[in-house]
Amino acid sequence: MTWKFEPITGKTAEIVETIMNSQDMPDDPALQFKLRLCVEEVVENIVSYAYKDGEGPMEAGIECENGKISIAFKDEGVPFDPLAKPDPDITLSAEDRPIGGLGIFLCKQMMDDVRYSYEDGHNVLCLIKNL
Repeated sequence: MTWKFEPITGKTAEIVETIMNSQDMPDDPALQFKLRLCVEEVVENIVSYAYKDGEGPMEAGIECENGKISIAFKDEGVPFDPLAKPDPDITLSAEDRPIGGLGIFLCKQMMDDVRYSYEDGHNVLCLIKNL
């Protein structure tokens, strides 16, 4: 199932709820908790940073097959690979760590695979979790 959202500014909660209420979402509360955290992080990053003026489209799709759930996000914003940044040093105190980067780190820890590509003028980020 795929959805297109436009505009996305101020719609993080609506977008997250749409994805989480998909008929393809597994009926597993523990898995849903992890997926919700990651979906919220990705959506909020797109809403906050993809477009210079804060406005623009985003597509989201969910697929559950072959023992995996995949949630893909696609935007036309500034090209940005969140996986290219090094993981934060979580051994440092909060005061000594630079701001940002924990959300994608969390996604990488909770999902079995996180993939980024830039295709035909679109950022594509895919979260994959084995069922």
